[in-house]
Amino acid sequence: MANAPDMLVDFVEPSASLSGPSGVLPRQDIRKLVQRGMIRSISGAFVESQYQPASIDLRLGHKAYRVRASFLPGPNKTVEQALSDLTQDEFSLEDGAILEKNCVYVVELMESLDDLPTTISAFANPKSSTGRLDVFTRLIADRASMFDTVPGGYSGKLYAEISPASFSIKVRKGSRLNQLRFRRRNSGQEEAAGFRVSDKDLRDIHKETPLVDGIPVIQNGLQFSIHLAGSHSGETIGYQAQRFTDVIDVDRIAHYAIDDFWTPITAKSNKRLILDPHQFYILASKEKLHIPAEYAAEMAPIDPTMGEFRVHYAGFFDPGFGVGADGAPGSRGVLEVRSHEVPFLLEDGQVVGRLAFERMAAAPDALYGAIGTSNYQGQALKLSKHFRS
Repeated sequence: MANAPDMLVDFVEPSASLSGPSGVLPRQDIRKLVQRGMIRSISGAFVESQYQPASIDLRLGHKAYRVRASFLPGPNKTVEQALSDLTQDEFSLEDGAILEKNCVYVVELMESLDDLPTTISAFANPKSSTGRLDVFTRLIADRASMFDTVPGGYSGKLYAEISPASFSIKVRKGSRLNQLRFRRRNSGQEEAAGFRVSDKDLRDIHKETPLVDGIPVIQNGLQFSIHLAGSHSGETIGYQAQRFTDVIDVDRIAHYAIDDFWTPITAKSNKRLILDPHQFYILASKEKLHIPAEYAAEMAPIDPTMGEFRVHYAGFFDPGFGVGADGAPGSRGVLEVRSHEVPFLLEDGQVVGRLAFERMAAAPDALYGAIGTSNYQGQALKLSKHFRS
């Protein structure tokens, strides 16, 4: 019998092997890490809905720290030691609390790692819904010199740095803002190198299983462009975040009216959009995408020579994302866009980023779209799951 979304899980024997091909671990291998006690929870239990095809959702713990600035502890400190010098306030999340926009918070997560194998490293990204709320969320590990990265062999606590930008948010113990993935390497691979699929291989993959609904542009990854042309003048092709709104509770689904938080952007005859500096936009890719079962993909940081803006906060695509009728690409990429210091002109079809593909160590036992938490399968332009459509 299939498990209900929040049932406790206990699937894999502790003796199950952690060896196997290199690549991003599928969720059945992440379960093995849980069963071995290499991923732990302060609650002692995990729930089924935490397991994504290629990641595990991380949950906020019981206490938040408001800090003076974003930080990394560096090689000689734990996060707890760094917090002792930077904390301005601390408060409980047991009954829920508001994280104000333009402030920085650190929360110890319910999950931690214990004696992670040296051949398996971890890396994090915000969940899609977190990015679409313009909440900047990064993982911090003890003695880390980089965000969102945990080396093989790590034992210790994990923390989320949270900085809401457009909307103040309400969170509580158990809220999920980011997720953790794992990468297994062989003896000849560096910890973060040698995993990306080459351009030649991407072209071959597209011939077998189309990655986009048109002719792919492949150069240092799969390039994608911006969609600003509606089928008619006045069609909504994006949203701009409003500046003065109510708080958003991150655990309330399909609760909020779009017009209370977003200003629709309508298609214009010139198919252009000028980004206001420091404003936040939700836009969509022109291409429809599909990520085959044996691969995962991530939006790579934009080349600064392409423009002074960013197009991703939560740019990870699970295996199975976007599969449409007869396996054809069926979902647009939703882009979280913010201009930097100057206004910037975008035109329909302009290349704004690229997808870097990685091989999975094995296909997941359930693909995106086949699990109950696949909120964005088949999406066109879509806001986060918190808004009523």
